[in-house]
Amino acid sequence: MNAKPIKVLIADDEVIIRRGLISTVPWDKYGMTVVADVPNGSRGWEAFLEHRPDVVITDIVMPEMDGIELARKVKACEPRTKILLLSCHRDFEYAQQGIKLGASGYLLKTSFNDEELEEFLDAFRQELGADVADAPRHVADHAGPGPAISGLLLEWLYGVGDRFPAELDRLLQGAWSWMNAPTALYLISAPGKCGGTLEHELRGCATGEPCEVLPFGEGHLLLFVPEAGQREWDSRLSERKAERPELHWSRLSPLAGRETWVDAVRKARGQMELEKRYRISVGQWPAPIAEAVQLIVRHTDTQLSVSDVAHEVGLSRSHFSTLFKKTVGESFVSFTYRAKLKIACELLGAQGITVQEIADKIGMPDAKYFSKWFKRCTDKTPSQYRSERREERSVI
Repeated sequence: MNAKPIKVLIADDEVIIRRGLISTVPWDKYGMTVVADVPNGSRGWEAFLEHRPDVVITDIVMPEMDGIELARKVKACEPRTKILLLSCHRDFEYAQQGIKLGASGYLLKTSFNDEELEEFLDAFRQELGADVADAPRHVADHAGPGPAISGLLLEWLYGVGDRFPAELDRLLQGAWSWMNAPTALYLISAPGKCGGTLEHELRGCATGEPCEVLPFGEGHLLLFVPEAGQREWDSRLSERKAERPELHWSRLSPLAGRETWVDAVRKARGQMELEKRYRISVGQWPAPIAEAVQLIVRHTDTQLSVSDVAHEVGLSRSHFSTLFKKTVGESFVSFTYRAKLKIACELLGAQGITVQEIADKIGMPDAKYFSKWFKRCTDKTPSQYRSERREERSVI
């Protein structure tokens, strides 16, 4: 993580709001310091150019320059700066404009909640703190790609980040150049703490051999090894399964180079979601239901209705609903929300993805609605879930 504190700029025309934020938020907890507070957007832009803050918290309605224009200028100058909007109910449409410009989310001043603000700050800390100070736009080579590249990969696969392709090209020209030759890819299901322990064990097995192990969502790993060595790796995995019966894996088609790497990982993601994460075997299902499940998984960022999906797979609504529940074991709505919850949990476990981005990815109206829905489903706020995941990883 960066040794320097994360710099924060606050812009609001109400001095009581600015002073309240400065004095009541535990900035140190998130490795942050407020470098300036200003009463309008024009002063905010001047302060931004002077201090180059990492985070800007701005009111929407302000004199001289509003928060939307300030956000536009900041994002044009430095796209990586995180922006959090403060708004009133009447500012909702403006807040949506801000989200489209790249703001990470907004909070309602009329019903301000410290926990919601701190969820955003925690997400900003993780993303901004994940970069190395001397190379802020790249993953550090000396640390090994591991968890850092896994976070970028998950962001990209779920459509909430675009830094991964360039990072993959860089790795294939450097540390992963051996993957340009025939490479075997294993998708490993390693539930609970078994996954973190196994990751370290597999890296230890590969002393002196090309090998890469990537965390791949909750309870899964990707193992890349030279194709010529796959028999030896089959044996190593079998030895570990004797100690951990819950361990399972499958070997995907060999890959070599960038395009087949991407295709193989996409295939691994599809297999993980459809067979591992949902505990289903779509090959044994009626074709319309298998197609419906794949539609749900591919379009978790939209609110698909039963009628829409039934029409897509060529069945009446009533017939589809009955057949879906009989085949899958739960209703269409229940399965859809379980799919969204699984993806939300997975993205919360990755670094650098904000609550607003996750809300967008699973088709929720905004971060506030998502947070309430997530807590109703899990009895935990997104920030609590993230903290528990970090603690679990830290003790492995």
